[in-house]
Amino acid sequence: MFKAFTRSIPEISIFHNPSSPASSSALRLLRSAVSSPYPPSKPSAPPLKFNLEVIENKPPTADQLRTILSYLPAKAPSGQTQTPSAEVLLSAHPSVDSRPTNPEGVVQLASQNPNALKWPIVVDWHSGKAAIGDVEGVKGILEELRKKRDGEA
Repeated sequence: MFKAFTRSIPEISIFHNPSSPASSSALRLLRSAVSSPYPPSKPSAPPLKFNLEVIENKPPTADQLRTILSYLPAKAPSGQTQTPSAEVLLSAHPSVDSRPTNPEGVVQLASQNPNALKWPIVVDWHSGKAAIGDVEGVKGILEELRKKRDGEA
């Protein structure tokens, strides 16, 4: 009877850099998913319901980065799951001359050189999912939301 009260609208944040083609594509994809039929191949499908927060040209805080990294499980050589290093957030841009391994160092570097980050960083805070520098990862987040909406998950 009270199930409707426990449902909340997912919160998705995109840390966006307009000079990054991947970031611009991801932002278009997210805006389209919330305002047009999703998936686009089904014109009768409703849009997805989520709150979209766009944070432009500003890196996540160190605390946010720690949370985002915890949403990205990586396989350790032993087969166990472990949280990836903050280095997964760094781009291979030629102007990046240092490679910090902790969230504080990444935030400091990204504040000085926005090209240091892999843009976009997209986070579904509700489901604990994130995609870094990857439009395919954003599509995966949207597909999970679609499956929940359509009762497949």
